[in-house]
Parts: sequence; C-alpha cells; structure tokens
Amino acid sequence: MRTSLEDQDFELLEAASGQEALSLARQQRPDLILLDVLMPDIDGFSVCREIKADPAISGTKVIMLTAKTERADREQARAAGADFYIPKPFSPIELQNIIHRYLT
Repeated sequence: MRTSLEDQDFELLEAASGQEALSLARQQRPDLILLDVLMPDIDGFSVCREIKADPAISGTKVIMLTAKTERADREQARAAGADFYIPKPFSPIELQNIIHRYLT
C-alpha cells in the first residue's frame, strides 16, 4: 500500500498504534487518515471518534481500512464518524481513486 501511494506523490506518515495515530494527527493535522480498526492499545473506532471530537482535527477525512466486514462493523465506523469504509482486500487503484475523491 505504501509503495502504491508514494507513486502518487502523497506525503505519508505511519503510526504503529492507535495512540501514536492520535498523536501524529494532532501534531501534523493531515488532510486524510487511512485507519485500520485493529491496532495496539486503542482500536480504530476509538481513534476515529477522538479525531472527530477534537475541533482542531475534526475536519480530517478518515477512511477506515479493515478486515472486519460485518454490517455491525460498518455501522460502528459510521457512528465513530468515519468518512468511508473499505474492507480488505481492496485494490490499490480503488484506494487511490477514493483518496483522490476525498482530497479534491
């Protein structure tokens, strides 16, 4: 995924945990976050809720990428404020198209 997005000239930041993702989001204020649900320490749903509740970064678009494909998972992502939900596996081209849609 990283290689596919680097080819598109996106500036990429990576976090290894939910807490690190929140910290980076607050420091860097990205335009868009690709967020997995399953992460160490804080799950992606909770990270998304915190991002959307923080006035400084609430406008950041959040696209959730996850192996969790149940309807309840999609509903939980929507309730957390996710802008889009992509179940794995997905095509790199599909992801690029969705990112471009949210960044333009």
